[in-house]
Amino acid sequence: MKKTYLLSLLAISVACACQVQAATYPDPVGPSQSDFGGVGLLQVPTARMAKDGEFSLNYRYNDQYRFYSSSVQLFPWLEATIRYTDVKTRRYSAVDSFSGNQSYKDKAFDLKARLWQEGYWLPEVSVGARDLGGTGLFDSEYLVGTKAWGPFDFTLGLGFGYLGNSGTVKNPFCQADSSYCQRSRGNGTAGSVNGKDLFKGPAAFFGGIEYQTPWQPLRLKAEYEGNDYQDDFAGRLEQKSKVNVGAIYRITDWADVNVSYERGNTLMAGFTLRTNFNDLHSASVDAAKPAYKPQPQGEFFDQTTVANQLTDLKYNAGLDAPNIQRKGNTLYATGEQSKYRNTQEGVDRANLILINHLPANVDTLEVTETRNRMPQVTTETSVDSLRQQLEGYPLGKEKPLDQKRVEPQDPGRTEQGYYIDANDLDYSLSPVLNQSVGGPESFYLYQVGVMANANYWLTKHLIIDGSLFGNLANNYDKFNYTGGPTDSSLPRVRTHIRDYVENDVYVNNLQANYMHELGNGFYGQVYGGYLETMYGGVGGEVLYRPLDADWAIGVDANYVKQRDWDNMMQFTNYDAKVGNLTAYWRPSFFNNQVLVKASVGQYLAEDKGATLDVSRQFDSGVIVGAYATKTNVSSEEYGEGDFTKGFYISVPMDLFTASPTRGRAQVNWTPLTRDGGQMLGRKYQLYDMTTDRDIDFR
Repeated sequence: MKKTYLLSLLAISVACACQVQAATYPDPVGPSQSDFGGVGLLQVPTARMAKDGEFSLNYRYNDQYRFYSSSVQLFPWLEATIRYTDVKTRRYSAVDSFSGNQSYKDKAFDLKARLWQEGYWLPEVSVGARDLGGTGLFDSEYLVGTKAWGPFDFTLGLGFGYLGNSGTVKNPFCQADSSYCQRSRGNGTAGSVNGKDLFKGPAAFFGGIEYQTPWQPLRLKAEYEGNDYQDDFAGRLEQKSKVNVGAIYRITDWADVNVSYERGNTLMAGFTLRTNFNDLHSASVDAAKPAYKPQPQGEFFDQTTVANQLTDLKYNAGLDAPNIQRKGNTLYATGEQSKYRNTQEGVDRANLILINHLPANVDTLEVTETRNRMPQVTTETSVDSLRQQLEGYPLGKEKPLDQKRVEPQDPGRTEQGYYIDANDLDYSLSPVLNQSVGGPESFYLYQVGVMANANYWLTKHLIIDGSLFGNLANNYDKFNYTGGPTDSSLPRVRTHIRDYVENDVYVNNLQANYMHELGNGFYGQVYGGYLETMYGGVGGEVLYRPLDADWAIGVDANYVKQRDWDNMMQFTNYDAKVGNLTAYWRPSFFNNQVLVKASVGQYLAEDKGATLDVSRQFDSGVIVGAYATKTNVSSEEYGEGDFTKGFYISVPMDLFTASPTRGRAQVNWTPLTRDGGQMLGRKYQLYDMTTDRDIDFR
């Protein structure tokens, strides 16, 4: 019945498509996602790449599996996919008291890289790997080429591992090295990365065709796969045909639905939701820039005029606590940019506000931006050059604006100066979501709450900061992990999380921070108190960040004690020395869109190792990143997962807010909560507080 129904559906779709008259075939609406996530046909990948910045959420369903995946086109040539597979025919654990009746969940991470783009004669060619490590239930590698011909897109590839299980061709690498003839089958450890099986074991050709019908929303797919399903984790699956067929319909720009008939006996259905991180635009409505209407002041400030300028600097240019001073022939404006991610926008507006009411004999404007009352950068502008640009150059005699960014300039005490006082007290209320995905006790662990935040500046450099957390809902009562020799022998520095979240209301942090710009690109801070939910103590950090450089380096050192989950204002007997040396680098060949953070040091369990964090910032300001920490703790000592890793997406709030803001919201995806490679969760990070020193930061 399923087969008859599907064939009828496909026949109706084709018939409808043929009724639509078109002089030429429409262009395809873009590559579509495969059953496993990532651009492909059904079970097999193609060489195609999605548009740079595309982000998709995918769901596929059949009798044996549910596939939940998310794919992002990190670069035009690199695709990354994370996936959870729900194996409906298997239980997560034989111990009901531990995992209940939860079905088995397999975590996977895929990568595909384009080797070269399609040419007139040559196909587009990509190489990729699925399920890079872990249990290896679906681990595969492949080399694939795709070539378009009219409305058809033809694909041919060679797959290894799961994609090549039928072994219809001899592994070409096996002839060079006999170790490539065999492959371990699903014997990895969940959460680990295992590269010893790459391109080993059985191999088979796969291929297929994608057809763009004259009716643009509808595409049809047919493929020949190299898998035989004889060693599937869900059980040996009957395969009546190696040919799979399917259809995909684009409901709208951001949604596809699809249906397919696979293995000659299985119906697969699902959907894809997508957006593009490069194409998102701010939803905020901003005030217009000030018009250029010069009304010069005299030798001395007019109080009414300066009061209006200070107001405009705060609300139009976004400079909180603005200060206007004059010294000699230079006019200074200082404030903390709280409105614009693109700080140049704030500088341009500030210059217009200043030049419209310029005191006599001023020839230079210096706008200094601060953050947390630490000066970041001064933008120095020639008044004559700015005036010429605003009034317009004669045709053919245009010149660039005489403007440069220099180290922060402090005029010191001046005879003329006005300012708006900074607010020493600040408070806010914000929602909080903490989560862990893929654990054996429960697939999704979460905590939802509300955080009340407040801080007060005692002096120019000393701030008292605190937050109170209210627990609204969580399911961490399912977190049954207790450590021990059967899993991890590390001190339980993070896995007491269930005990902490059982508190309905608690002080999340309460600390004092003294922070200061030390000069010549150096910044420093010292702090003490309850530093995060689980730890309190003292510490310090120093950062060297040259102005407009693509690199920085910092070091932090801390002595902390574990907070007592039964009384969070007290401590347990566990203490640790924690610290890291961290290098930051924005490679110029990635147009400063990529940030690489590499740290070495000691972690909360006093294990020693390194953390690598790589992130990409898209045109909209959305940041997608991944991190991994490997320490001197063995896989056996660490427990399931082998080492700490995770992914995150940071989203600018001005994509959703009615007015411009520099705020961000971050969603973290952590596969497992374990004790190795755990950093101290410091609230104030000097690198994050000095982003204005990077000219390309947006």
